[in-house]
Amino acid sequence: MLRLVLMTALSLATVEGAAAQSAEPRPAEAAAEAAPVTTYARLVSASQEDDGKLYVRLKLLPRAKLPFTVQRFRVTDRTLLAGIAEGSWVRFTAKHIDGENTLTSIQATAECKRFQKCG
Repeated sequence: MLRLVLMTALSLATVEGAAAQSAEPRPAEAAAEAAPVTTYARLVSASQEDDGKLYVRLKLLPRAKLPFTVQRFRVTDRTLLAGIAEGSWVRFTAKHIDGENTLTSIQATAECKRFQKCG
């Protein structure tokens, strides 16, 4: 009987330990979130919706032989777009916040040509 109680207690401790480990962020996940990725694109348009939210459409620079892709990003800080005209080449970082792709930084840059290193 004592052996059964000890085995049950050990099993519960193992399950609780595994649950605690899965709740902790893994170092790789934390590092991936901490390091933003800079992407190059052309600013296609900026528009404000009826609810006051501002969005930009960016034509992303293709990778390998994939065609250009246009994606929509929410802009929470309108000052990010100061001095950037439609049609300009930009480099930006974004995060997925509240279910939307959201710009965290953007700045104008020199034109980025396909299959060449951007800088």
